[in-house]
Amino acid sequence: MARNSRQQLITFEELDAATDLTPAEQTTWQAARDATTHAYAPYSGFHVGAALLLADGTIFTGTNQENAAYPSGLCAERTALFGLAAAQPGHAPIVGMAVAARPNHGDFGPAMPCGACRQVMLEYETRQGQPIPLLLPSRDGTILRFSALSALMPFCFSADDLPPAG
Repeated sequence: MARNSRQQLITFEELDAATDLTPAEQTTWQAARDATTHAYAPYSGFHVGAALLLADGTIFTGTNQENAAYPSGLCAERTALFGLAAAQPGHAPIVGMAVAARPNHGDFGPAMPCGACRQVMLEYETRQGQPIPLLLPSRDGTILRFSALSALMPFCFSADDLPPAG
């Protein structure tokens, strides 16, 4: 028998077009879309780009990188975050993130991060100790604006779930 029934809500804004974004968001949004041209997606034909906006105004991008041994590939969100940490240790805080996707032939469409990417994204948000706003394209052509990456992982695994080191 259920003890309590609860509901978890995800809060986000839905914007009609890129013109509804702030100038900094528009830059990040466009950088994610531009990054899709550098994706390596010969197997899925699904080109994904992710862009990170740093507090100093720097944009850092990542793309999906596929491999014939499918599990060996990596998503755009993780290449952006891992690449930033490797290339710029001690980088300025991430103050925005955007993801874009398009097929080989056709227009941009929805790009929802996979579970592994959501977990990694949340780890980076936790590491920097401040929210990272996120922009995602929806299935109906609008832009979803989340105030923090944590909104995508309400029941996440974190360092608090691990036993004390020692």
